[in-house]
Amino acid sequence: MGILVHRIDKDTSGLLAVAKNDESQLKLAKQFFDHSIERRYNAIVWGDMPEDEGTVESFIGRDPSDRLRFRSVEDEDRGKRAVTHWKVLERFGFVTLVECKLETGRTHQIRVHMSQLGHPIFNDERYGGAEIRKGTIYAKYRQFIQNCFALCPRQALHARTLGFAHPRTGEWIQFDSALPEDMTALLDKWRKYCGQMPEE
Repeated sequence: MGILVHRIDKDTSGLLAVAKNDESQLKLAKQFFDHSIERRYNAIVWGDMPEDEGTVESFIGRDPSDRLRFRSVEDEDRGKRAVTHWKVLERFGFVTLVECKLETGRTHQIRVHMSQLGHPIFNDERYGGAEIRKGTIYAKYRQFIQNCFALCPRQALHARTLGFAHPRTGEWIQFDSALPEDMTALLDKWRKYCGQMPEE
């Protein structure tokens, strides 16, 4: 039985680090604390990102009006420093596929930062992504979005890459996890909708 080194949000898919023993757990935990871990996520966010890449930096703390939410706050007395580097992988007009590289690893960090930018993660109910944020008013489009929500019934966020120094040998190792079926199907649906892929 392994020892969990860190956590990812509920309903986020992807990689987790699990140590075989206490010594390894401590060494890996120190790498997380020192922010020397390589962590990259893929996310589908609402809207067309204005730039091809960027960085969000803030202090993140618990939202006093909702203990299950976090938000960017004014200073370090009320939150912890959080830095997310993002870049666009694919654009669909109404939504965008992005890669987010974590410089820090705060609870809900990517979800908070994308929402802060005005581009919440698709179908992220807690941060405003489970409603139509971009697009048309037509019933056909609304039905398309509802079908997308049903296809990926969670926030469209995936922990894709995890890299760290091996706790025993010190050798750098990196793991990558392919996008899960629900996010792959969601992307295919958007490609078809945008005319980038012929209907089957």
